[in-house]
Amino acid sequence: MISSKITGTGTFIPSLKKENNDFLDFDFLNNDGSKFETSNDVIIEKFKGITGIEERRYAQQKYNTSDLAFFAAEKAIHDANVNPEELDYIIFAHNFGDVKEGAIQGDMLPSLATRVKSKLQIANPNCVAYDVLFGCPGWIEGVIQAQAFIKAGIANKCLVVGAETLSRVVDKHDRDSMIYSDGAGACIVEKTENQDSGILSHASQTFAKDEANYLFFGGSYNQHEDKDVRYIKMFGRKIYEFAITHVPKAMKIALDKSGLEIDDVKKVFIHQANEKMDEAIIKRFYRLFKKPIPEGVMPMSIHKLGNSSVATVPTLLDLVLKGQIENQEVNKGDVVILASVGAGMNINAIVYKF
Repeated sequence: MISSKITGTGTFIPSLKKENNDFLDFDFLNNDGSKFETSNDVIIEKFKGITGIEERRYAQQKYNTSDLAFFAAEKAIHDANVNPEELDYIIFAHNFGDVKEGAIQGDMLPSLATRVKSKLQIANPNCVAYDVLFGCPGWIEGVIQAQAFIKAGIANKCLVVGAETLSRVVDKHDRDSMIYSDGAGACIVEKTENQDSGILSHASQTFAKDEANYLFFGGSYNQHEDKDVRYIKMFGRKIYEFAITHVPKAMKIALDKSGLEIDDVKKVFIHQANEKMDEAIIKRFYRLFKKPIPEGVMPMSIHKLGNSSVATVPTLLDLVLKGQIENQEVNKGDVVILASVGAGMNINAIVYKF
């Protein structure tokens, strides 16, 4: 039976470091434009206690989202030792396109996947390049789509990229702007007939009846800013409650489909959105099986890298595989879960065996 496996990974972590103290002189406002009664140092201290974020990375002005993706893609291609001309698909997950520094519009024409193909100088017209807009779970959904193409017999090798420059779509008057960061992660997914490794199962869901607008585009909290400029906004409490309720269930659906037991899971690579939220998700997931949480089962990168949306999971996976996160490793035969939640509201999970 045909299956799929990840044969190479790569990341691009931008060089500009922005620490929490860099926000001390920001003019944070309530959503009605009024000022906070508390000082910025208190706001930042509470922010760090909830999210775990100490610093984040921003892209240099000369780079756009597609550039970051290209850098990560090159590394994944090299890691997998594949010829780019043999790629059947390039699947690029993002949410805002290329946003130039200081611009008020996202640029998605041509598609970012097409831009990456061009930067890779791939001549093969049968290498199909397209974008995925699926919120933060976009990269995982791209991997799921790559597997579907491979199982359908229409692809052998796919490049899946997740990249974002969220620093350019945040409202500097919104406290939530401290969460977001820039980055890119990529992988090569290849056909395999070895049933002992690769993608074992997956689950994807979209909740839109009441939840569609938990993340949205809205105006600045500063009433004097241009009314036509929009920024990423969210209802944080609603997202938190949604995530801790539904993500564990989706992870369980994927694990049940795999036929494996919870004790088989060695690592859970979860979207780096909020440390407290991720801890609550993992706690509820293991509670579904009436099991204690194994020590070190959930690697984290949010403390230093922040929330780069679609890039968090592939970046975290690559860093662990390359031995760049202390006391974290994945060995041959290990079963892991990749999981994410984000705008849509979308949720997905993959059960994978190395």
